[in-house]
Amino acid sequence: MFFRTERLFLRPGWPEDLDDLLEAFNDEAIQRTIEVSAFPRTREAVREYLDRPRDPRFPHFFMYLRGAHGAKLVGGIGLGPFGKDVEVGYWIASGYRGQGYALEALRAVVDQAWTLGHRRLVAKHFIDNDASARVLEAAGFHDAGEESPRFSEGRGGEALARLYVADLEKGKLPAGRSSDHALSA
Repeated sequence: MFFRTERLFLRPGWPEDLDDLLEAFNDEAIQRTIEVSAFPRTREAVREYLDRPRDPRFPHFFMYLRGAHGAKLVGGIGLGPFGKDVEVGYWIASGYRGQGYALEALRAVVDQAWTLGHRRLVAKHFIDNDASARVLEAAGFHDAGEESPRFSEGRGGEALARLYVADLEKGKLPAGRSSDHALSA
């Protein structure tokens, strides 16, 4: 499954992405922003990561900036099970932060989550990451007012994370959005 947004191409990882991913995954800033386990940091580990089977109900995409001189990896985004909920998580490479790519990709993935039958999404961000809070709110998530410790291998232990929720009721996407992204299978 692939998506085109205004500026991005969202797609699963391919073997050709190995070098781009290895460089991104070894960025300490990215390792600190992701929750739970760290991204793989060796060629073999990234290769295994790309080869892992994925549940189609919980897709993961890499964000590539489309351009005249080829595509540039700007981040990753995906859905995953989290208790009874579905969690969305994303990361943006250091050189591409603050340019709206996370919001653009998040809106596309929220649309896809509804299409897949998910009716509630959660997202967590570490409390020292105000930029992520702004992205989630702009995409229609609301602060659930809950903070809890969350393990991060990139931080070397637990850190407080804040919970955000998006209810996708009766086909209505957060903030009155409607699906407007090109989808290919």
